[in-house]
Amino acid sequence: MTEINKVKILFDNINNELSKRIIGNKQNIELIMITLLSRGHVLLEGVPGIAKSYLAASISEVLGLSYKRLQFVPDLMPADITGSSIYNPKTQEFKFIEGPVFANILLCDEINRAPPKTQAALLESMQEKQVSVEGTARSLPDPFFVIATQNPIESVGVYQLPEAQLDRFMIKLNMHLPGFDDEFSLLKSKREELIPEIAKISNEAEIIKMQNIIENVKISDVILEYIARLVVRTRFVPQLSLGGSPRASMALMMMSRARAAIYGRDYVEPDDVKQLFYHVMNHRLILTPEAEVQQLPIEQIIENIIVNTEVEI
Repeated sequence: MTEINKVKILFDNINNELSKRIIGNKQNIELIMITLLSRGHVLLEGVPGIAKSYLAASISEVLGLSYKRLQFVPDLMPADITGSSIYNPKTQEFKFIEGPVFANILLCDEINRAPPKTQAALLESMQEKQVSVEGTARSLPDPFFVIATQNPIESVGVYQLPEAQLDRFMIKLNMHLPGFDDEFSLLKSKREELIPEIAKISNEAEIIKMQNIIENVKISDVILEYIARLVVRTRFVPQLSLGGSPRASMALMMMSRARAAIYGRDYVEPDDVKQLFYHVMNHRLILTPEAEVQQLPIEQIIENIIVNTEVEI
């Protein structure tokens, strides 16, 4: 069995276990796993009650990874995320108490409810995989994966994430309400068992091994040129005041490798890039004021870029 096949089998097993709890959302589960294997972070956007937090907890359970959930609220302080030193009068020493960020998977629920100072506390951990408290840098567990959620319909008591922080998320996924068939299937499954049991099929070492395998997936110069043309083209769209950053190009390359691997290939195809392009770019592009007035959909701009950019072989 090749190493790539091991990645595919692991992903298929994860899907099978999660399907016992999660109805629908197969594409989102795939994209979340691709992001984790690419060493990135994901932002989930959707209305309340569609199992965003439940999905994150279930993924951590299946993967055998440590999991912490942090509810973001207006009075949340940076130390509530990173941890702080507490004085022990018996030993007359300060002891560092780890915050919830010291976990393999950190769920930041309703991330846009905390003020910018607290949101900024995540930046170092997401980018550098470490936190600095009182002048001391402390490494975070490996793997380290942030799943953040936000509610798109609320505007009171929320703080919009700045572009610098949005860019730290490898992808943003829009989770929608289920259709009739999925809703009916959900009710039937919950009638039998409210929280179905799922098996642990992985661990930290296994996930790190899969991440290392994915870094060896072949990606040709043709594909790299295709990624570069797609991202650079976003910077010259008249309706956009901000296009994709080089970090977006890197994310697209890494995720394309991971997608190829979970489909059992040791090489990247153009379709891998096409299928991921929207999810990598949708939160990074900013419309001009005129385009906002016209309510021009970002989806349409991204689709036009894909249609008008060919793979040059």
